[in-house]
Formats: sequence, C-alpha cells, structure tokens
Amino acid sequence: MRRVILCLLWAGVLWGTACRNPVPIPVWQDLLDGNSLMGWRTWLRGLGTNDPHGVFSVTNRLLRISGEGMGYLVTAGSFRDFHLMAEWRWGRTNIHPDRVGRARDSGIFVHVTGPDGNSHDGAGAFRAGLEYNLMEGAVGDLLLIRGDAADGTLIAPSVKAETAVEADSEGWFTWAIGGPLRRLERWGRVNRCQKSPDWEDRSGFICPSGFEHPVGNWNTSEIIARGNRMEFWLNGRRVNRLEEVHPAAGAILLQCEGSEIFFRRLRIRAVRSGP
Repeated sequence: MRRVILCLLWAGVLWGTACRNPVPIPVWQDLLDGNSLMGWRTWLRGLGTNDPHGVFSVTNRLLRISGEGMGYLVTAGSFRDFHLMAEWRWGRTNIHPDRVGRARDSGIFVHVTGPDGNSHDGAGAFRAGLEYNLMEGAVGDLLLIRGDAADGTLIAPSVKAETAVEADSEGWFTWAIGGPLRRLERWGRVNRCQKSPDWEDRSGFICPSGFEHPVGNWNTSEIIARGNRMEFWLNGRRVNRLEEVHPAAGAILLQCEGSEIFFRRLRIRAVRSGP
C-alpha cells in the first residue's frame, strides 16, 4: 500500500493533477512524454477544447503546433519556484493569415491564472500570465498578459526590471543590469538585452546579437522562477531578469499564434525559493 501511495503522489508531482495548490518538483521531470499530449489540455478560440484540425499533435517524439488558429496547450497543474527548460525550433511557415510575411511568433507562458480564454490579448485566445516571447529577433522579451478572473475582476500581472534609460520606438524599455528600476503592471513589455533597435515584425528577421539560432535549428529557452524573481535564458545566455513578479505561481502554457513550431523537450525541476 505504501508503494502505491508513493506512486500516486509522484504522478501528481509530475503532472500537477493531484493537488489544486502549486506542487514542488524535486528532480528534472519531462512535461512532454514524446507520444501523446498527456498532462496537457488544448484550447482554441472559437472551438474551446475541440481540435478538429490537429493543431496540436505529437509525431516522431516531437510536439508540433501548426499555427492554425489562435489558442494554446496548458498544463493541468500549477507550479512555483521552478527551472523550466524548453528545446524548440521554428517550422517552415506562418499559417494564420494575420502572420503571413511577418515574424514567426509563439510563446511560453508561466504563472498562468484564470479561466480558459480569459486574456484581453488575442480577443480571448490565451490566458492571463507572464509570457516568455518566442518571436523572430525578439526571443526572450517579457510580455505581461492581462485577463479576467471567473468573477469578472481584472487579473493584472506585474513586474519590476532594471532597464536602459531610453525606451524603444514603441515606448518599452530594454533590460539592462544596473539601470533604473521600473514597474510594469497589467500589460507591457520588457525587451531582452541586446535586442536590435531596428527590429521589424517581418519573416526572417535576424538579430545582430546572434542569440537566436537560424530558422530550422534548435534553440534552448529557460525560465527560472525563484520566489518573486524570474530570469529568462536563451541558448546559455541570460537575456532578461525580473523582480517583484506577480502572480508567483500558475500553470504553464504553450501558445499557438499563427506560426508552426516544434518542441522536442520540455522539462522542469524545483529550485529554492530564497535568493
């Protein structure tokens, strides 16, 4: 009986389905099993949990998100104080009409809260949370995604970040160690370090920093959430750092936003909540 109980507890730790509260994870655990979408739930704007066109699929141990439609995969459980690592690469094209000719676009959301389809962004295509942006030339930007709780009240994510003195052409600031500490709430963006000031939303944009690997090659993105702090890493380089992060826990979401993208690994482990 003791062995059965322990197995059930570990299953809950792995997939976050055994408890309503955030669950600590003691060792690296795969969130993708390479064969199915077990542990995940799909959501597409206008279709809900139905996926008649196979937007989300697993083939040859790769998770494919086709980009057709707007929506996401989301974990059943909630997580806090973690190190998340994702290996991903872009597909061949943008499928959604709104993204044709524009930069490939997706995202990894963490600390996701609220009901399905509650985001103000995308007219309810996503959920409120903090987004590690996956976008050509802008991988590692932080986006605040606001939304509505089940009772209609506003879910307003917030962070602080050290930034450069001057804003970019759209009024947002770039992470810079030792720079002024700025607070963002409800919505907004913190650009990753060394993001090109000439960035354009167009397909094939190449950032001079060389942080991102060319289309067709695998990239490794990491998110380290520790207490009320968070770091974004890209291919072994820290590209963003945030403080006073709110909310401090939530689900993990993989975004479908018009671009084909593949994931070959997504794993997570616990970290200490202190400094």
